[in-house]
Amino acid sequence: MRTNRIVAASAALILAAAGLTACGDDSASTGAAGDAVTVKIGTTDADQKAWTAFAEKAKEEGINLDIVKFSEYPPVNPALDEGQIEISKFQTINYQAQYNASAGKDLRIVGSGEINILGLYWKDHTSLDGIEGEEVAIPNDPSNQGRAINVLVQAGLVTLKDGAPTLTPTPADIDAAASKVSVVPVDAAQTSSAYHEGRPAVINNNFLDRAGIDPQSSVAADDPNSELAEPYINVFTVRAGDIDNATYEKIVEIWQSDEVTKALEEDSNGTAIQVKRTKEELNEILDNLTKDYS
Repeated sequence: MRTNRIVAASAALILAAAGLTACGDDSASTGAAGDAVTVKIGTTDADQKAWTAFAEKAKEEGINLDIVKFSEYPPVNPALDEGQIEISKFQTINYQAQYNASAGKDLRIVGSGEINILGLYWKDHTSLDGIEGEEVAIPNDPSNQGRAINVLVQAGLVTLKDGAPTLTPTPADIDAAASKVSVVPVDAAQTSSAYHEGRPAVINNNFLDRAGIDPQSSVAADDPNSELAEPYINVFTVRAGDIDNATYEKIVEIWQSDEVTKALEEDSNGTAIQVKRTKEELNEILDNLTKDYS
């Protein structure tokens, strides 16, 4: 995910910059239990199968999702803070922490979604055999760079210097003498080019399909259950006063349903793994990361 420095703007500017449109039925429908609740939720992923399944399942549960589409990440958090939407599902904990720190806000997490596994790909190879001494291309943007390095750490290919930041390492934090490979930071879009040139590369999921790379062909990947992966859990975000809203908690539960999970797996070619963590755990991770960025 691309990291941007976010500055809160007026609601009017937010809506204009996002180029957002609402979809779905604004009027609440009536179910067996009475009038359905309408919730305005913002996302950048509304066109995915998972979101269609999500809206259908929510309607069955008496929640009418008024999905607000954003074309890019930066306007979503300010829109939530200004009340243009009620809840969002588009970002990782890491991205939210950077927003809270840079904008001086206190948006909170009401529940977890999935984590998208980040993999190391090496053309015409099915294992790490022979990789020692190779240069590995990694994304150069701050958020993905640190995570890519940790993929290599978990694979036993890179060792960090004593005292290096655990969650957000940079190439300067790598102990070259103790590592089996070196890293070459490049634009995230160029990692797939490095792969096709025969170099091992850590490649973001959104570049795999367009580059004709099988997501299941990675020779190494991060562990979604590892502490190192925690900042990259996708989350449902609300304003602080809504942290205990029962409807929003129900929305999280619906996202974790079998129907949505199946559609999510299809969208991601099996690289998205649902993560179930309590909101207390998620907000503790958020607060620790926010401190690091403050």
